[in-house]
Amino acid sequence: MPHTRIPAIVYTIAGSDSGGGAGIQADLHTIHTLSGGQCHGCSAITCLTAQNSQGVTAVHSPPVDFLREQLACLEKDLYPNAVKVGMLGTTELAQEVGEWISKLRNGNSNTVPLIVVDPVMISTSGHKLIDEDAKAAIIEKVFPYADLVTPNKFEAEELLGRKLTTPQHVETAAREILAMGPKAVLIKGGHLLTEQNDGAVTQDDVPVSYAEDYLLTNEDVSDIGKPVKDKDRLCDGSRGVWFRGIRYDTIHTHGTGCTLSSAIATSWAMGQRERSDSTGHNAENIGALRSMHLIDACCIAKAYVNAGIECGVQIGQGPGPVRHTGFPDSYKNFPTVAIAPNLRSAPAFLRMKPSQSSNSADTAASFGKILPIVDTIELLEKVIDAPGVVDIQLRFKDTSEYSVIVNRINQAQELCKTKGVKLWINDHWKEAIECGGCFGIHLGQEDLASCVAESGLEKIRTAGLALGISTHSYSELSVALGVRPSYISLGPIFQTSSKDVKFDPQGLETIRQWRSLISPDIPLVAIGGISNDEIARAVRVAGADCVAVIGAVTGADDIDDAVRRLNKAMD
Repeated sequence: MPHTRIPAIVYTIAGSDSGGGAGIQADLHTIHTLSGGQCHGCSAITCLTAQNSQGVTAVHSPPVDFLREQLACLEKDLYPNAVKVGMLGTTELAQEVGEWISKLRNGNSNTVPLIVVDPVMISTSGHKLIDEDAKAAIIEKVFPYADLVTPNKFEAEELLGRKLTTPQHVETAAREILAMGPKAVLIKGGHLLTEQNDGAVTQDDVPVSYAEDYLLTNEDVSDIGKPVKDKDRLCDGSRGVWFRGIRYDTIHTHGTGCTLSSAIATSWAMGQRERSDSTGHNAENIGALRSMHLIDACCIAKAYVNAGIECGVQIGQGPGPVRHTGFPDSYKNFPTVAIAPNLRSAPAFLRMKPSQSSNSADTAASFGKILPIVDTIELLEKVIDAPGVVDIQLRFKDTSEYSVIVNRINQAQELCKTKGVKLWINDHWKEAIECGGCFGIHLGQEDLASCVAESGLEKIRTAGLALGISTHSYSELSVALGVRPSYISLGPIFQTSSKDVKFDPQGLETIRQWRSLISPDIPLVAIGGISNDEIARAVRVAGADCVAVIGAVTGADDIDDAVRRLNKAMD
């Protein structure tokens, strides 16, 4: 009999939308559809509405003691992994939910659920939905226990009592809302910064092709899941992260806020479920899912909502709801991290095409099927002599001395030039630029952040070098996509001893996911534990265009034969 895993439990504490497009109805759709049944949704209703796609005709709030009974009943039997809190229309409701969350936080359970609060205060049409006392109660009683609050532009303005019209205003607002007590804040960008409550836009020249959300977390949240504690990444929430996605020109967006917040809670619960699994059931080792922390959950939720907006249709006489389309599987809707929110898009790095491409009209540089990685000149000499090696990467494990690295790069360049092999330099972009003649740079996420801090990306572009970027998690993928590199690598695919990697093995399923979330014109490189041609073939079938290999080539008795077999496997 097959093993049946217990789903994670996600609560929605929110109002009921009888039209099915928002509120707990949208939340329960999201919890089930996004997780593919890996999460089970429970609901505690704060208010009942009579509404359809054209509007709300009546609202009924059940007694507060009935909400208390719902929550007590659920907690006793179905303890949550994550909780989404939505509409709290009265002071009493806010106080009740705040007290319940406080007890949950201070309880004896080993599992502390994620608390996501969507502070529903302003309707889509711009009307206030709660009074000042209720707003004050949410800030005082609920925010201090929230892991994340997700106000839209108008709700952030309501919380702060002023307009937000520039990215700098949004960043300042996030800091001030963070000071109200939550561990993180995501200010949603579905509305243009120049848009007013009535939907009017005050300027004609605002960019409308994309929407941007801004995430800011405290240091503790940022450090969770961070591979190297004393080194920054561009996806570290404590430094502030701008997510960018397509802005669809449609009115069929009913329930976007509800769906986003419940999608964040669901995504996080999926990751928590994987991390806590001690059954050995997950033979695929989906490392990205096990690394699903708050910022990664925001990436997945953004992609889920965008896909739902893209597919939204009119059902009744008014605007249609967000569609529920499953776990993200399209690069069109996966968000990027914008390094500068004022720039429309970063210029792309040198484009490359996979060697398997049959498009003879494509003039892009061809990228090899295998990318051997070496750390000495002696190994480089052996490997580049093998027929079928067209790219090679040089890394530096034994030294950080600038002059030694420059000298070694110069030696490698001369050798590669005589053989017609493209030389990639791992991490040391300054030295590579100084030497000249290298084909490309490969950067890990921490080195990418320090490169950006020194305006290095523009220097790499100016030098005409290609750029590859490592990824291990959904948020790191968003960063890489925002940079628009020549290739993106994913790893470790399988367990490896060649490097101290802080992430779990990704497995073949993550390769499939990455291939669907990366544009087809960007090659995908798989790295880690690819020790022979049989494994390489499985990786190729899963969607990788190239395999980066170390011991499979450098440790082979017959390097020529190993290269031949790997290239054939990657056809």
